[in-house]
Amino acid sequence: MDNDSALIIVTVHDYFDGWFDGDVSRMERALHRDLVKRSSERDQASTLSFVTAEQMITWTGEGEGVQVASGLADRTIEVEVLDVKNDIASALVRSEPYHEYVHLVRTREG
Repeated sequence: MDNDSALIIVTVHDYFDGWFDGDVSRMERALHRDLVKRSSERDQASTLSFVTAEQMITWTGEGEGVQVASGLADRTIEVEVLDVKNDIASALVRSEPYHEYVHLVRTREG
C-alpha cells in the first residue's frame, strides 16, 4: 500500500471511529472546517440535506455516533480507495449502517 492510500485510510477511520467512539479530537482531525456533507432526504428524494463540520463535531461530542454504535452487531469499517490524483482522493466506505463516498483533499495542515 502506498503512503497516500495509507493516509486516506487513517483519515477515514478518524472520521468513522471518531463518530462511533464519540471522539471529538479524531473527528476534528478528519474534517476540513468548510466540510459540507450532503445526502438525500429519505422522504423527499429530490431534496438534499447538508451537514457542516461544526454540526458533525457537536453531534460527535454529544454521543450521537456512540448511540448508533451501541446497536451494531458488527462495527467493521471497509475502506476502498477509489482514486488519488495530486491532492484529491475519493474513497468508498462500507460499514453498518453507513455506505458513503468520501472525498478528501490534502491541505497544508494535513
